[in-house]
Parts: sequence; structure tokens; C-alpha cells
Amino acid sequence: MGSKNKLKRFKENETFKNVIQPTREEVQEGFKHKGLWKSYFGNDNPIIVELGCGKGEYTIGLARKEQNKNFIGIDIKGARFWKGAKTALEEGLDNVAFLRTQIELVDMIFGANEVSEIWITFPDPQIKYKRTKHRMTNKVFLEKYKAVLEPKGVVNLKTDSEFMHGYTLGLLQGLGLEVLYANHDVYKNEGSPDEVLDIQTFYENQYLEKGKPITYIQFRVN
Repeated sequence: MGSKNKLKRFKENETFKNVIQPTREEVQEGFKHKGLWKSYFGNDNPIIVELGCGKGEYTIGLARKEQNKNFIGIDIKGARFWKGAKTALEEGLDNVAFLRTQIELVDMIFGANEVSEIWITFPDPQIKYKRTKHRMTNKVFLEKYKAVLEPKGVVNLKTDSEFMHGYTLGLLQGLGLEVLYANHDVYKNEGSPDEVLDIQTFYENQYLEKGKPITYIQFRVN
């Protein structure tokens, strides 16, 4: 994407009513929406969060399917989720918001028990050992999810990385956390939820064309 195109998207994001772009300092010093997201949406519907939402395809796909729930896509790259934000506005999806900030601040963005469900779709597996701290299902991140999820809230991990799938399952077992469902090839093995099969991102389609299996885990952290 050219720099001019990026700048154009950044400017458009500033005009979108469904895009929030706080500074890191604003989040760390007391984010104004923390604990008040239901007021932001104007209803008491459950809040579902996609971390590292990219172009917002999964956030939008889920919001279309379940309009009695609120969805928030989070990514630091605003030029990417521009498309999702624009699509939500064009389709009148009032149950969608996009937040431009760092994923590791998730426990500063939401209050305790404020989130019903978290989706992590095709994250960088950070395979090298020295990158473990950036892996989105490491122990530190799991503690952050626990801090914001409601009791019995769930985390969904959908990935093309067999390493990430295996690492996460092993960690969850070691920590004694509840795995609700696991599938190492969702399109060959039956049983995955409809939202796992019916929504496909641009990158997921590329992985499928290369014959890579898509894996999925749903688990609890509290």
C-alpha cells in the first residue's frame, strides 16, 4: 500500500464515528471507555473483541451474523481496519467499533468482566524462542484476558500455524485451563462452530489455496 493511500485512510478514519484512536498515554492513564463500553454502544448486549483484527473481516462477519451482540476490532494498523470500519458504516452495522491501539493494553481498555468473548484470528505465531513474549496466547496474555473476561467467557484461536495450535494446547493443559473444543483441521474434520467455517479472511483463503490446514481452539481462562 502506497504512503499516499495510507495517509488517505488515516484521514478517513478520523471522520468515522465507529473508529476510536487514543494515544498510548491516554489508554495507560485511564481510558475513558474502560468499564463503560455498553454505554458507548447504548445497550447491554454482550461485547465480543477481536485482537489483531487486520482488515476487520472477522469482526464484520461476526457482527453480521449476531446483531444482538457488540463487536470491537483492535489493531495498531489503522490503514488495515479502515476497510472494515467503512464497510460497517455502509451496511449500517451499529454494533461494530474499531480501536487503534496496542493489543498488549487490552487489560487497560476493558474493565473486569466487561468482555464476553475474545477472538484471535491468524496471529503471528512468533516461533523463535526470543519472541515468546509476543505470542498472543502466552501466559502473560492469558492473564490479561482473564482480567477482562466475564466468568465463563471464552477465547477463540483460529490459525494456520500448527506450531501455535500445539503450543497453545500444551500451555492450557499445563495451566489446568479448560479447553472447550479443539480441531487441527476445521475444513476436513466435522464439528467446528458455524462462525469458524462461514467466515474466511483474505489471508485464510490464501492459506487454503496452499493446502495449509486451518486449526481452531476454544478455551476458558477463568
